[in-house]
Amino acid sequence: MAIDCFLLAGRIMMESGAETYRVEDTMLRMARSQNMSDAQSYVTPTGIIFSLGGTHPTRITSISTRITDLHRIVLVNNVSRKLTSQMITLEQAYDELKKIQKTNYFLPIALQVLAASIASSCFLILFKGMWSDMPAAFIAGGVGLYVVTMVHGFTRVKFFSEFLAALVVGTIAYFAVQFGYGTEIDKIIIGSVMPLVPGLLITNAVRDLMAGHFIAGIAKGAEAFLTAFAIGSGIALVLAF
Repeated sequence: MAIDCFLLAGRIMMESGAETYRVEDTMLRMARSQNMSDAQSYVTPTGIIFSLGGTHPTRITSISTRITDLHRIVLVNNVSRKLTSQMITLEQAYDELKKIQKTNYFLPIALQVLAASIASSCFLILFKGMWSDMPAAFIAGGVGLYVVTMVHGFTRVKFFSEFLAALVVGTIAYFAVQFGYGTEIDKIIIGSVMPLVPGLLITNAVRDLMAGHFIAGIAKGAEAFLTAFAIGSGIALVLAF
């Protein structure tokens, strides 16, 4: 059960957007707290290889989905700290991790869309846009996040969902300006696509590269580049017509 517990902790963290070196460090700390000092881990964005050393079998788990859920990362870190401090047993830690894995900590989609709309409006002002363009950015940003969430749930193709969301954002901004509900289309678009920008991916890619995890850093950097390319392609397609 020990190796199942450590692998589950690493899997939850990777699927929630944690840095590679943080996942490895957490798993090894948990193992060493149970007097398993020979444990070794190798983590990539798509899979985890973990061994307790000696004659123990090596285990592999795949990472099929990757989202941004910092709350789950915090919860796993709390479990790890309690285990290493001997506040809970290995069995209790495993039970808590299984509960974390099964629980959906995301806010309702309506609140996510509202947050994206407010953020888009604020980014518009941050980029020195006009206050009169805030309603257009508010609508475009919210609709963009809704589209990327719904389409990704159906297709599971991240590039296509982000491309389509950017296309919708650009279309809303274009028609808002055409019908007199907006003035500066560039500022509206920039503010509206900010909820789609892969900020966490870029940050994790840089941090992994700085920590010496070159394969993971390059992989995450490539994923961030594809997301940026999808957003740029969607906006470019709108502006080309």
